[in-house]
Amino acid sequence: MQIYNLEFTDNEIRQAVAAGRLLSLEIEFSRICNFHCSYCYVPAGSQLDNELTRTEIKDTILQAKEMGAGKIIILGGEPSIYPHIEEMIRFLNQEGLEIEIFTNGSGIDRKLAAALAENRVRVALKLNSRDTAIQDELAGKVGASSLIATALTNLKEVGYPSAELFLAISTVICRQNIKELPGMWQWLRDENIEPYFEVITPQENAADNIWLNVDSMQLKKLFTQLSAIDREKYGRDWEPQPPLVGNKCMRHQVSCVVTATGEVMPCVGVTIPVGNIRKNKLADIIKNSEIINNLKNYRQMIKGECRDCDKANECYGCRGAAYQITGDYLASDPTCWRNSCPEQTGDSSVEQV
Repeated sequence: MQIYNLEFTDNEIRQAVAAGRLLSLEIEFSRICNFHCSYCYVPAGSQLDNELTRTEIKDTILQAKEMGAGKIIILGGEPSIYPHIEEMIRFLNQEGLEIEIFTNGSGIDRKLAAALAENRVRVALKLNSRDTAIQDELAGKVGASSLIATALTNLKEVGYPSAELFLAISTVICRQNIKELPGMWQWLRDENIEPYFEVITPQENAADNIWLNVDSMQLKKLFTQLSAIDREKYGRDWEPQPPLVGNKCMRHQVSCVVTATGEVMPCVGVTIPVGNIRKNKLADIIKNSEIINNLKNYRQMIKGECRDCDKANECYGCRGAAYQITGDYLASDPTCWRNSCPEQTGDSSVEQV
């Protein structure tokens, strides 16, 4: 079985944990973005003056590679409008690293699409609704739907999707789009595009915009419906469980996030800085972080119903949701429908460096 964004096997993860290695690194090149998504995990108005230079970014990536990372996941801000994006993806390709980019597509013109294809970049294009008004509302930008459609056209013209050119659509599940998601799932499957549907982590913009919220039983119904569609129409068999539809997230075993200012965090949801790559080496930060080690040792450290769940050997819920809702990154996941009485501990457990 492959987990965490369809890539890593249970055995690969166990070996990486035992050796203190990484399999991937998530990194922000910049916080600059031209959308204002209602669910975004990045704090509003977070354009920063002290962002990493290209040299610092490359050095961080090489440190991750030395630790065993074979895949770099580019986050934002919006990577497609980062002025040095083509230089950076060429660098990653020359280093023999697999590249994945999460993008709203607004900067994917024909030239950038060709560069992405040339370097075999895995693209996850953000699209939350096929309804123009809903998509623009969720993106906080009039014309967002049109920009995304243009990006998709440009990607298709250079060969996406194909066996060598992976294309996914990244979609958050919310009240505004939940009814159309079964149809959207089938459209993507028929187009050979991988659907990447996920539960919103209730932080930053999403925490302020409660009109997005979907309760856990609605999520269960949707996940179950999509599982049935995959099994009956596409011969894909998987068990419904949050936070990713048809997939499992145990990224803290093999990955971490480096922000645009060099802060190292367990993931974009567990927003606890455990160090900064401008002060310490990535390997030292990860090795010495109590929080990251607790997450790697989750079977002994997890609390509540997640600890006792019959799926605990292969799932620990969404650690980001647990942290953002309860203040405790080791609490049970309150967004999981298996947890009828989620903890509300209020324990922030913030690590100071």
